[in-house]
Amino acid sequence: MTVAITLPDGSVRNFDSAPTISDIAASIGPGLAKAALAGRVDGRLVDTSHRIERDAVVAIVTERDADGLEVLRHSMAHLLAYAVKELFPEAQVTIGPVIESGFYYDFSYSRPFTPEDLTAIEKKMAELAKHDFPVSREVLPRDKAIDFFKSIGEHYKAEIIGSIPAGEDVSLYREGDFVDLCRGPHVPSTGKLKVFKLMKVAGAYWRGDSRNEMLQRIYGTAWAKKDEQDAYLHMLEEAEKRDHRKIGTQLDLFHFQEEAPGMVFWHPKGWAIWQAVEQYMRRVYRDHGYQEVRCPQILDRSLWERSGHWENYKENMFTTASENRDYAIKPMNCPGHVQIFNKGLRSYRDLPLRYGEFGACHRNEPSGALHGIMRIRAFTQDDGHIFCTDAQIQPEVAKFIVLLQGVYADFGFGEIIYKLSTRPPKRVGSDEVWDRAEKALSDALNVAGVDWAELKGEGAFYGPKIEFSLKDSIGRVWQCGTIQVDFSMPLRLGSEYVAEDNSRKVPVMLHRAIVGSMERFIGILLENHAGALPSWLAPVQAMVLNISEGQLDYTRETVLSLRKLGVRTEADLRNEKITYKIREHSMQKLPYLLVVGDKEKAANKVAVRSRGGEDLGQMSLAEFAARLLAEAKTGAAA
Repeated sequence: MTVAITLPDGSVRNFDSAPTISDIAASIGPGLAKAALAGRVDGRLVDTSHRIERDAVVAIVTERDADGLEVLRHSMAHLLAYAVKELFPEAQVTIGPVIESGFYYDFSYSRPFTPEDLTAIEKKMAELAKHDFPVSREVLPRDKAIDFFKSIGEHYKAEIIGSIPAGEDVSLYREGDFVDLCRGPHVPSTGKLKVFKLMKVAGAYWRGDSRNEMLQRIYGTAWAKKDEQDAYLHMLEEAEKRDHRKIGTQLDLFHFQEEAPGMVFWHPKGWAIWQAVEQYMRRVYRDHGYQEVRCPQILDRSLWERSGHWENYKENMFTTASENRDYAIKPMNCPGHVQIFNKGLRSYRDLPLRYGEFGACHRNEPSGALHGIMRIRAFTQDDGHIFCTDAQIQPEVAKFIVLLQGVYADFGFGEIIYKLSTRPPKRVGSDEVWDRAEKALSDALNVAGVDWAELKGEGAFYGPKIEFSLKDSIGRVWQCGTIQVDFSMPLRLGSEYVAEDNSRKVPVMLHRAIVGSMERFIGILLENHAGALPSWLAPVQAMVLNISEGQLDYTRETVLSLRKLGVRTEADLRNEKITYKIREHSMQKLPYLLVVGDKEKAANKVAVRSRGGEDLGQMSLAEFAARLLAEAKTGAAA
């Protein structure tokens, strides 16, 4: 029997008997044989021990491949479980998947794991890796696998296997004295697992159900190379310093309290940032043909039933009742915008019709998912909806992409990641309509001249969408903007317009957002800039500091004059040394400190210090205001 193996470069290697992935790697060269972590056979990821019985297209997976890193992290989760069982034999293992940047494993154990335990577990993992135990795959019938795990006291594993249909086989992986249930694939031996670090312990309910036992989840990170892990850990350190919750407290921007879980109390300085963002976005709306609208916060159940939200989203909605009628506090703005569109007879000449709203929404997020102002229950969206014809989808999306790029650049984000999510298996609308919509979105991305990736099957049931993600100053990616094509809601809610041939047609509805949640976007801004916001966004743009009591009146006059010139200005009139004042306000990350002494008072000027501590010399108030406003190429300039 001859097996023909086609490699990624198109070359073909023939084997007299069924080769393994290891055999194929060795035939190419000893370097590749040593580096091989797994293989891909006709697109399917397999172990290096996998034997190929027929002709196939094969790629060798190494640490250079994204798949290789996935295999490393998957295998690292098993190494973690092995180490825990060695140190704490009574612990039961449950599940241990790969996650972004690493892995975790959930354990049932009689006491909480301590930081000292994590140190010991990490040390044991390194020892087990050094032994270079072979990792081998075994296949057992379902019932035998259940009996095996029960016999070694692993009842959670037995329960998992029990949920698999009877008569099926399951695969187990063995390394040293440890056996685990897994589909695989895994590295060929534990010696491949070299770069890792355990990060923390957290609680997690078995199967994610709060009625079940609380397990202990150990998180770890793993990488192909040490410098990659070092860069990741450095990024985490930077992220910790930039945590918007800390910055919010340090700069007196906002707070939370138990009486309003997941809802923000905005302080004057935080609200000044909000207003800078909102007024900027309001000008964007105005300059790009949007009509700003406002819809009620509470709408009758019947409307949410017609839109489909009551059936599919009710558990995330806050509901109330009055006079024998059920209502919901809106979790999104789109049904309200449709009501405005429906009020009156629309013509094709009215389209595209663009509505924008800073719409306050409420969603009943689980308490465990709440995170500062990044994920909350009460939030405001820079929401917009475009009602248009099929033919207008592509040009409207193209215009939106250009608009979005300009907005993100003004906020300091230069790198955008574009992804197009296409039709899911369960959807509304004909294939012909989906073809047109997906082509319109892809054409718009191509017109914009950007690189983009397709997410097959990830679109909403009502239409495809483009997602726009930002990369911040320390390399983190934040999904913010979106534009979605919706064929369903206008139809469900009775929208129509008079077409050119006098027939009645249902408009296409484009859901679009640029910053998304205003709260979350402000959190992203705070972390991206480490609290040192650009001068046009800073809540206090300039703090005026007097040197002695002799400049009190001049300082007050300076503040009033600068405010009239459009500068957000405060004064520190305390009887403190000027060096103390400068040091204290520098910690507040203010763009400018304006020092006023007798010389400045006599010259009717201020001594200007920038945020970095640079002495810019004396300026008149008009000169300083002009400098500040010139920096604001965006909101403050308009």
